[in-house]
Amino acid sequence: MSEDYGFLDEENVEMPGDEFEEIDVADTAEDEEGRRQDREFDEFRKRLKNVERLKVEQSVFDDATLAALYKLVQDGHVQAFGGPLSTGKEANVYEASGREGNVAVKIYRISASDFRQMKDYLAGDPRFEGLGNNKKATVLAWTRKEFANLTRARRAGVRVPEPIAVQRNVLVMELVGQADERRAPRLAEVDVENPEQAYEVVREYMRRLYAAGLVHGDLSEYNMIVHEGELVIIDLGQAVTVHHPNAMDFLERDCYNVATFFSRQGLEVTGEELEAYVTEPEPEPGSDLEESDQPTDNA
Repeated sequence: MSEDYGFLDEENVEMPGDEFEEIDVADTAEDEEGRRQDREFDEFRKRLKNVERLKVEQSVFDDATLAALYKLVQDGHVQAFGGPLSTGKEANVYEASGREGNVAVKIYRISASDFRQMKDYLAGDPRFEGLGNNKKATVLAWTRKEFANLTRARRAGVRVPEPIAVQRNVLVMELVGQADERRAPRLAEVDVENPEQAYEVVREYMRRLYAAGLVHGDLSEYNMIVHEGELVIIDLGQAVTVHHPNAMDFLERDCYNVATFFSRQGLEVTGEELEAYVTEPEPEPGSDLEESDQPTDNA
């Protein structure tokens, strides 16, 4: 064989046209597995699109989103879809059945999301640097960011939906509220029977978030829901770390919104007082002892 071009030696040529080496085109196990997965994905896509309640605009269920959903199904996080729980400019939330009960599936639109607003919240966050002007990368980072924020908030003792899984622009989390497509009411939609207690819970959650290094960034009576006597903070996609250049501006706005709502409930509270409480450092152990209780040098 010639070392340069791979021709067979002339004495081995049996007939014209055999000058090139044979190429094995037989199917391998990987080929068969790839085709099987393609067939399953096609069936999954048809099944999902044929569900009457999920016939929404193509900007939500594009092929990339369907592939992400398929991966979540394969991993066991989603087993069957129900109907939409809420629809918004940037994302839709659907009810689904999961491994241990019903879950919420939040799907961000890659084509329709507010790219510039997302960049304002992502820029300066050390966890998501180097995105540039790539819209798809920004939306995918936003989805991962919400998953990370929910995880951090849960660890800090803040009642938020438990994050379960994330894949591309799809977030699976705990379904807070009723099944059969009825979402839990927002704080703005209920009669607050005990505003003092509700305010204490909200400001403590804000303080715990801040102590964990997070500011919600869009907190109001519309981003808190009430379920079985619990206040639950939702929509943490825009939450930023305290190192974000606009973190204190976001916190000031959160405090103003919360204080304004509870002022309408009859409480005498201000945004300045709430911000001072949220940002007040935890007291050092023993620092609240009376002077007479302080240890002395005289044993």
